[in-house]
Amino acid sequence: MGEVWSATDTLLEREVALKVLKREHADDPVFRARFAAEARHAASLSHPHVAAVLDYGELPADDDGGSPVPYLVMERVHGQPLSALLAEGKPLAPEVAADLIAPAAEGLEPAHAPGTVVVPDQVVDRTWGREHTVYDGPGPVVHAGFADPYCPRGRAAVLDAIEGAGSSAVGSGTLVVINGPRFSSRAESLWHQQAGWTVVGMTGMPEASIARELAMCFTTVALVTDHDAGVEGGEAVSHAEVLRVFGDNISGLKQTLRAAIGALPAAEDDDAATCACRRALDGLPLPLVLPT
Repeated sequence: MGEVWSATDTLLEREVALKVLKREHADDPVFRARFAAEARHAASLSHPHVAAVLDYGELPADDDGGSPVPYLVMERVHGQPLSALLAEGKPLAPEVAADLIAPAAEGLEPAHAPGTVVVPDQVVDRTWGREHTVYDGPGPVVHAGFADPYCPRGRAAVLDAIEGAGSSAVGSGTLVVINGPRFSSRAESLWHQQAGWTVVGMTGMPEASIARELAMCFTTVALVTDHDAGVEGGEAVSHAEVLRVFGDNISGLKQTLRAAIGALPAAEDDDAATCACRRALDGLPLPLVLPT
């Protein structure tokens, strides 16, 4: 979507990074909205491992009458780009990989601050004591595929609705579902972070897997309310704080969901459905007749 250049701020005499929306996208309102949303989201972050946003503006249009090209001025981070390190085709030494991963992991915390919307594409189920299948009676075993647990059409509709509203979201990630109702211990929170999981919640499983067993489309939208048990040793989550953040953000979330539901494809008959979720049980013998 954008190109990043090394530049010099001649007024303040400092090196900066200049990210410019590619000219082939300059006339596309969707790309322009995404670029502006990225700028707003990045400007709200303050962390040693997140490049600071210094300015935002637009370059003049070409003489042929095209649209002005937006740009983003950011803190210049010196060093070899990760893409160059990986392009060498050799495995990174463990100490090099650790140096790269550590600041990236720390940088995720402010990026997923309370109020952030996350549309996960993966899930980890840590629940127990709940009914996890509808096929627990006599009959053939039903092994439903669950490699990609969420509906691609549903996720796209949610992300488009967020972009259409001029907002931003984390468009992928892993939701780890714990049993609850208690919150996580600090050790559990650290485990979740070190495993690379994005958000933690108490709902979403087994709902997602049961939906797949019924060949239903299912999408999850997560609103970050806290930093769990304070992974970095900070203040732990409280029920009151969770409710406060929900209250501050629920109106915008409702608007997003209304827009996403309105953008979903028209209903299809079971026999003619084309979404992969609806075809999840094709060819499998079932011990019961599914509801329609």
